[in-house]
Amino acid sequence: MMWGSFPMVPWAGRIRDGRFEFAGRTHQLPRNLAPHAIHGTGYVTPWDVVAVDDTSVSIRSALADPWPFGGTASQRIQLAEDGVTCTLAVTAGDVAMPAQVGWHPWFVKPMDAALRFDRMYLRDAAGMPTGEVIATPDGPWDDCFVEPIGAIELHYVDLVVTLTSDCDHWVVYDQPTHATCVEPQSGPPDGFTLAPHVLGPGETLERVMSITWRRPATGR
Repeated sequence: MMWGSFPMVPWAGRIRDGRFEFAGRTHQLPRNLAPHAIHGTGYVTPWDVVAVDDTSVSIRSALADPWPFGGTASQRIQLAEDGVTCTLAVTAGDVAMPAQVGWHPWFVKPMDAALRFDRMYLRDAAGMPTGEVIATPDGPWDDCFVEPIGAIELHYVDLVVTLTSDCDHWVVYDQPTHATCVEPQSGPPDGFTLAPHVLGPGETLERVMSITWRRPATGR
């Protein structure tokens, strides 16, 4: 999973032990990053092209086993001269279900980065958020943040990359020496337990992410 900018749907980040409660039942998902389940199913399932033109593509994927609720995911990817905008949605089928979406962009390690957030989820010994939020410590991080302070930017020799999103949670993974991940999510890791978002039959959760680039004004 160390590549690209894949969609995370119908959940984002880790689910503790791959297990969650919903509507009075316990559901167990495959532990694809043992002991946890991670990043949903959308990054490993087929997507069908719904529409395409010179600058955009719309794709769709059915949510199926091991996801027990059905439903569909869709994404529209729109290119511009200075960026790309992705609109990701998940729609429930005939039954209610929990839902979460996000993206996992991998970037070549920048020279430096503007990654400032007011608060961060505290993690426990298992590396999972507890639900408690604390002041942001110094990195490196593999953590979930809220309340960005200023623009979210990665700085390279001749390029500045900026991320924007209507997601209210951001996971930053900058521990590798070769890469930095900045991941907008509609909720925190283990969100089905910590901050569940429930879709009724036929309801949709939709979020947008844009990645833009420009030359640095200072010539850095």
